[in-house]
Amino acid sequence: MTSQPGSDAELAAQPAPYWTKVAYEALIAFTRTQLAELGITQPQYWLLRHLSKNDISPDGHGMTLPELRQVMSSYLRSEDDLEADAEVLYERGWLTRDDGGLLWITESGEQARADVKRQVPAIRDRMHRGIDDADYVTTLKVLQQMIRNAGGSVD
Repeated sequence: MTSQPGSDAELAAQPAPYWTKVAYEALIAFTRTQLAELGITQPQYWLLRHLSKNDISPDGHGMTLPELRQVMSSYLRSEDDLEADAEVLYERGWLTRDDGGLLWITESGEQARADVKRQVPAIRDRMHRGIDDADYVTTLKVLQQMIRNAGGSVD
């Protein structure tokens, strides 16, 4: 019996690292395109989220660019330029900068963050179209186990 293209046997023989990289690049590109259509880059959205007491920031306290870069280090990409993105947000009036170099989200920045956040479920829905929630959960569990098997951490 020979395996057909796309058969379970053929898929099982394919390298997971290749497909996880392809998936990562496609999903990041999709997300960034969707956010760009809303007039914001993904790093700009992250900046707003990290400075908002209504989102990731526990207290809404200002942060420096190096502090923001550090807290985002696990998901920033090499092409991301937080300084340029912060400058755009500053020019829009969505961020302010104090004498100590701390960036703070403004009222209009908070409104922009909230407006984008309301759109995120629709972006997720488009990305998950045709994928059963149970299949999605199974996929994540499989990936997490592969990470652990490879000596990584999923914590």
